Amino acid sequence: MIEVAAVRPKKRLFLSLILASLCLAVLSTYGLWMVSLPGLANISFYLPFILGGLLGIAIISVASGVGGIILAILGFPTPKLFQGLAWSAINLLFPIATRIGKLLDVEKERVERSFIEVSNHLIRQKHIRVSPDKLLILSPHCIQQESCPHKITRDINNCRCCGACQVGDLLKLSQKLGVTVTVVTGGTLARKILKTLRPRVVLAIACERDLTSGIQDAFPLPVIGVLNERPFGPRCNTRIDMAKVEQTVKELIN
Repeated sequence: MIEVAAVRPKKRLFLSLILASLCLAVLSTYGLWMVSLPGLANISFYLPFILGGLLGIAIISVASGVGGIILAILGFPTPKLFQGLAWSAINLLFPIATRIGKLLDVEKERVERSFIEVSNHLIRQKHIRVSPDKLLILSPHCIQQESCPHKITRDINNCRCCGACQVGDLLKLSQKLGVTVTVVTGGTLARKILKTLRPRVVLAIACERDLTSGIQDAFPLPVIGVLNERPFGPRCNTRIDMAKVEQTVKELIN
Protein backbone atom coordinates (compact mmCIF):
# COMPACT_ATOMS: atom_id res chain seq x y z
CA MET A 1 0.00 0.00 0.00
CA ILE A 2 1.43 3.39 -1.02
CA GLU A 3 1.34 6.16 1.55
CA VAL A 4 2.18 9.82 1.16
CA ALA A 5 2.21 12.75 3.53
CA ALA A 6 -1.28 14.12 4.03
CA VAL A 7 -2.33 17.72 3.54
CA ARG A 8 -1.74 19.99 6.48
CA PRO A 9 -4.04 18.81 9.26
CA LYS A 10 -6.50 21.05 11.08
CA LYS A 11 -5.84 21.89 14.72
CA ARG A 12 -9.54 22.06 15.43
CA LEU A 13 -9.95 18.28 15.12
CA PHE A 14 -7.67 17.60 18.07
CA LEU A 15 -9.07 20.55 20.04
CA SER A 16 -12.64 19.30 19.52
CA LEU A 17 -11.72 15.80 20.67
CA ILE A 18 -9.84 17.17 23.69
CA LEU A 19 -12.86 19.27 24.69
CA ALA A 20 -15.12 16.23 24.29
CA SER A 21 -12.66 14.21 26.40
CA LEU A 22 -12.71 16.89 29.08
CA CYS A 23 -16.52 16.80 29.22
CA LEU A 24 -16.44 13.01 29.49
CA ALA A 25 -13.81 13.22 32.25
CA VAL A 26 -15.93 15.72 34.19
CA LEU A 27 -19.03 13.52 33.94
CA SER A 28 -17.05 10.40 34.92
CA THR A 29 -15.50 12.18 37.89
CA TYR A 30 -18.87 13.41 39.08
CA GLY A 31 -20.30 9.91 38.69
CA LEU A 32 -17.41 8.45 40.69
CA TRP A 33 -18.01 10.96 43.48
CA MET A 34 -21.75 10.26 43.56
CA VAL A 35 -21.20 6.48 43.69
CA SER A 36 -18.65 6.83 46.49
CA LEU A 37 -20.73 9.33 48.48
CA PRO A 38 -22.88 6.94 50.61
CA GLY A 39 -19.97 4.70 51.63
CA LEU A 40 -17.68 7.63 52.49
CA ALA A 41 -20.43 9.35 54.46
CA ASN A 42 -20.84 6.22 56.59
CA ILE A 43 -17.14 6.31 57.45
CA SER A 44 -16.86 10.02 58.13
CA PHE A 45 -18.92 13.15 57.57
CA TYR A 46 -15.88 14.92 56.11
CA LEU A 47 -14.68 12.29 53.63
CA PRO A 48 -17.15 13.16 50.81
CA PHE A 49 -16.05 16.80 50.98
CA ILE A 50 -12.36 15.86 51.01
CA LEU A 51 -12.73 13.56 47.99
CA GLY A 52 -14.89 16.14 46.21
CA GLY A 53 -12.30 18.83 46.83
CA LEU A 54 -9.45 16.70 45.49
CA LEU A 55 -11.41 15.67 42.41
CA GLY A 56 -12.46 19.28 41.86
CA ILE A 57 -8.85 20.48 41.98
CA ALA A 58 -7.84 17.80 39.47
CA ILE A 59 -10.66 18.75 37.07
CA ILE A 60 -9.91 22.48 37.38
CA SER A 61 -6.22 21.82 36.66
CA VAL A 62 -7.00 19.78 33.54
CA ALA A 63 -9.59 22.33 32.38
CA SER A 64 -7.03 25.13 32.88
CA GLY A 65 -4.60 23.15 30.73
CA VAL A 66 -7.17 22.80 27.95
CA GLY A 67 -7.92 26.51 28.27
CA GLY A 68 -4.20 27.22 27.95
CA ILE A 69 -4.07 25.22 24.71
CA ILE A 70 -7.01 27.13 23.24
CA LEU A 71 -5.56 30.52 24.22
CA ALA A 72 -2.19 29.58 22.69
CA ILE A 73 -3.86 28.46 19.44
CA LEU A 74 -5.74 31.76 19.31
CA GLY A 75 -2.44 33.62 19.63
CA PHE A 76 -2.68 34.84 23.22
CA PRO A 77 0.44 34.67 25.40
CA THR A 78 0.17 31.98 28.08
CA PRO A 79 2.12 31.85 31.36
CA LYS A 80 4.52 28.95 31.95
CA LEU A 81 2.14 27.50 34.53
CA PHE A 82 -0.55 27.08 31.89
CA GLN A 83 1.97 25.58 29.45
CA GLY A 84 2.78 22.85 31.97
CA LEU A 85 -0.91 22.27 32.67
CA ALA A 86 -1.57 22.14 28.93
CA TRP A 87 0.84 19.25 28.41
CA SER A 88 -0.48 17.46 31.49
CA ALA A 89 -3.99 17.78 30.06
CA ILE A 90 -2.82 16.46 26.67
CA ASN A 91 -1.09 13.44 28.19
CA LEU A 92 -4.12 12.65 30.34
CA LEU A 93 -6.86 13.20 27.75
CA PHE A 94 -5.14 12.02 24.56
CA PRO A 95 -6.06 8.31 25.00
CA ILE A 96 -9.70 9.32 25.58
CA ALA A 97 -9.59 11.62 22.53
CA THR A 98 -8.40 8.82 20.25
CA ARG A 99 -11.17 6.52 21.49
CA ILE A 100 -13.81 9.19 20.92
CA GLY A 101 -12.35 9.72 17.45
CA LYS A 102 -12.64 6.00 16.78
CA LEU A 103 -16.29 6.02 17.85
CA LEU A 104 -16.88 8.91 15.42
CA ASP A 105 -15.09 6.96 12.65
CA VAL A 106 -12.11 9.33 12.63
CA GLU A 107 -8.85 7.63 11.70
CA LYS A 108 -6.27 7.56 14.47
CA GLU A 109 -3.64 8.96 12.09
CA ARG A 110 -5.83 12.01 11.47
CA VAL A 111 -6.04 12.63 15.21
CA GLU A 112 -2.28 12.17 15.56
CA ARG A 113 -1.56 14.57 12.68
CA SER A 114 -3.82 17.16 14.28
CA PHE A 115 -2.07 16.63 17.63
CA ILE A 116 1.35 17.14 16.01
CA GLU A 117 0.12 20.37 14.44
CA VAL A 118 -1.14 21.61 17.83
CA SER A 119 2.09 20.57 19.53
CA ASN A 120 4.23 22.36 16.93
CA HIS A 121 2.12 25.49 17.38
CA LEU A 122 2.59 25.41 21.16
CA ILE A 123 6.36 25.02 20.75
CA ARG A 124 6.58 27.87 18.24
CA GLN A 125 4.63 30.09 20.63
CA LYS A 126 7.66 29.91 22.92
CA HIS A 127 9.86 31.57 20.25
CA ILE A 128 12.76 29.26 21.05
CA ARG A 129 16.17 30.26 19.66
CA VAL A 130 19.26 28.15 20.35
CA SER A 131 22.81 27.88 19.08
CA PRO A 132 23.17 25.30 16.27
CA ASP A 133 25.02 22.82 18.50
CA LYS A 134 22.01 22.71 20.84
CA LEU A 135 19.57 21.64 18.12
CA LEU A 136 19.26 17.97 17.25
CA ILE A 137 17.64 16.52 14.14
CA LEU A 138 16.34 12.99 14.69
CA SER A 139 15.59 11.02 11.54
CA PRO A 140 14.22 7.46 11.20
CA HIS A 141 16.40 4.73 9.73
CA CYS A 142 13.81 4.06 7.03
CA ILE A 143 14.96 7.18 5.17
CA GLN A 144 18.04 5.22 4.07
CA GLN A 145 17.87 3.27 0.83
CA GLU A 146 16.85 -0.24 1.85
CA SER A 147 19.67 -1.88 -0.15
CA CYS A 148 22.41 0.46 1.12
CA PRO A 149 25.28 -1.46 2.82
CA HIS A 150 26.64 1.51 4.80
CA LYS A 151 25.65 1.70 8.49
CA ILE A 152 24.62 5.22 9.45
CA THR A 153 22.77 4.74 12.72
CA ARG A 154 25.98 5.12 14.74
CA ASP A 155 27.62 7.73 12.52
CA ILE A 156 25.80 9.55 9.73
CA ASN A 157 29.19 10.48 8.26
CA ASN A 158 29.37 6.92 6.93
CA CYS A 159 26.92 8.06 4.24
CA ARG A 160 28.53 8.19 0.77
CA CYS A 161 26.11 10.90 -0.44
CA CYS A 162 25.34 8.91 -3.59
CA GLY A 163 21.92 10.54 -3.98
CA ALA A 164 19.93 7.29 -3.77
CA CYS A 165 18.25 8.57 -0.59
CA GLN A 166 18.11 11.79 1.43
CA VAL A 167 20.57 10.87 4.17
CA GLY A 168 23.19 12.77 2.20
CA ASP A 169 20.90 15.84 2.14
CA LEU A 170 20.63 15.73 5.94
CA LEU A 171 24.40 15.39 6.22
CA LYS A 172 24.91 18.42 3.97
CA LEU A 173 22.38 20.40 6.01
CA SER A 174 24.27 19.47 9.18
CA GLN A 175 27.54 20.71 7.71
CA LYS A 176 25.93 23.86 6.30
CA LEU A 177 24.16 25.03 9.47
CA GLY A 178 26.23 23.34 12.17
CA VAL A 179 23.39 21.30 13.67
CA THR A 180 23.64 17.69 14.83
CA VAL A 181 21.85 15.00 12.82
CA THR A 182 21.36 11.43 13.99
CA VAL A 183 19.56 8.50 12.37
CA VAL A 184 17.79 6.15 14.79
CA THR A 185 16.18 2.74 14.51
CA GLY A 186 13.53 3.29 17.17
CA GLY A 187 12.40 5.00 20.35
CA THR A 188 14.92 3.26 22.63
CA LEU A 189 17.92 4.53 20.66
CA ALA A 190 16.32 7.97 20.35
CA ARG A 191 15.92 8.26 24.13
CA LYS A 192 19.52 7.15 24.63
CA ILE A 193 20.78 9.81 22.22
CA LEU A 194 18.72 12.50 23.94
CA LYS A 195 20.25 11.58 27.30
CA THR A 196 23.76 11.59 25.81
CA LEU A 197 23.62 14.77 23.72
CA ARG A 198 21.19 16.75 25.91
CA PRO A 199 19.91 19.13 23.19
CA ARG A 200 17.73 22.11 24.07
CA VAL A 201 15.34 21.52 21.16
CA VAL A 202 14.71 18.61 18.79
CA LEU A 203 13.44 18.47 15.24
CA ALA A 204 12.04 14.97 14.85
CA ILE A 205 11.16 13.35 11.52
CA ALA A 206 8.89 10.29 11.66
CA CYS A 207 5.44 8.88 11.01
CA GLU A 208 2.36 9.95 12.97
CA ARG A 209 2.55 7.24 15.61
CA ASP A 210 6.26 7.64 16.36
CA LEU A 211 6.08 11.43 16.45
CA THR A 212 3.08 11.42 18.77
CA SER A 213 4.68 9.04 21.28
CA GLY A 214 8.08 10.73 20.94
CA ILE A 215 6.73 14.22 21.59
CA GLN A 216 4.93 13.01 24.71
CA ASP A 217 7.87 10.95 25.99
CA ALA A 218 10.36 13.81 25.51
CA PHE A 219 8.32 16.42 27.43
CA PRO A 220 9.38 18.93 28.77
CA LEU A 221 12.08 18.92 26.06
CA PRO A 222 10.57 20.87 23.12
CA VAL A 223 10.15 18.75 20.00
CA ILE A 224 9.06 20.04 16.59
CA GLY A 225 7.59 17.20 14.52
CA VAL A 226 7.92 16.87 10.74
CA LEU A 227 5.99 14.06 9.07
CA ASN A 228 7.87 11.90 6.60
CA GLU A 229 6.57 10.93 3.18
CA ARG A 230 5.93 7.27 2.36
CA PRO A 231 5.75 6.71 -1.40
CA PHE A 232 6.68 3.02 -0.95
CA GLY A 233 4.65 2.36 2.20
CA PRO A 234 5.59 2.61 5.89
CA ARG A 235 9.18 2.10 7.07
CA CYS A 236 10.59 1.60 3.58
CA ASN A 237 12.57 4.18 1.59
CA THR A 238 10.68 7.09 3.13
CA ARG A 239 11.23 10.67 2.03
CA ILE A 240 11.60 14.08 3.67
CA ASP A 241 10.52 17.55 2.65
CA MET A 242 14.04 19.01 2.95
CA ALA A 243 12.88 22.57 2.28
CA LYS A 244 10.53 22.35 5.27
CA VAL A 245 13.23 20.82 7.47
CA GLU A 246 15.77 23.53 6.58
CA GLN A 247 13.23 26.31 7.08
CA THR A 248 12.29 24.92 10.51
CA VAL A 249 15.94 24.63 11.54
CA LYS A 250 16.58 28.25 10.53
CA GLU A 251 13.58 29.35 12.63
CA LEU A 252 15.03 27.64 15.71
CA ILE A 253 18.71 28.59 15.59
CA ASN A 254 20.26 31.95 16.38
